[in-house]
Amino acid sequence: MLGLAVRSVQLMVDRGEIQAWKTSGGHRRISKESVAQWLASRQGNKNSEPSGSKNLPLQPDSTRYKILLIEDSTHFQNLVHLLIDQHFPHASLHLANDGISGLAKFGQIQPDCLLVDILLPGIDGATLITTLRSDPFFANCNLVIVTGLTAEQLEPYDFALKGLPIIHKTRLALDLIPHLSQAMAQQIAA
Repeated sequence: MLGLAVRSVQLMVDRGEIQAWKTSGGHRRISKESVAQWLASRQGNKNSEPSGSKNLPLQPDSTRYKILLIEDSTHFQNLVHLLIDQHFPHASLHLANDGISGLAKFGQIQPDCLLVDILLPGIDGATLITTLRSDPFFANCNLVIVTGLTAEQLEPYDFALKGLPIIHKTRLALDLIPHLSQAMAQQIAA
């Protein structure tokens, strides 16, 4: 019903976002009502798109290059939307404001490229990346970290970021376009 990995739901239960109880064997049991309430609360907070922006429609044959941006800053959502719209009109951009809705959208659209901020409400970017790496669809996804953190501030997240491209937000307009161009070319060649 949620479209999330088991671990993501476990974290939601641990944070009290979804009500559950444990069986004597240690398994979590979640009522449908609790899941429905959580889904309804997410529907009521449909702030997943910045003002004045739109999600480009997905083509039924999935020929569009799908990009998912998980970023809580409306400013950077708008900037990425502008860059994608201007340089990659054949791509569809999808937005999520937090890690939990980002995980749900990842499962729904199975993007070709995932742009993730590290500091996110709900689930931080490093935990989100670690969770997604266990998803079989993630193997085909180009992952890019977009952050305002310095190299020193990123050190606690090294366990999740090793080997991943990192674009600093101050260089977003300069570095994102060449990276996406290369990733799209590699996908076409594959």
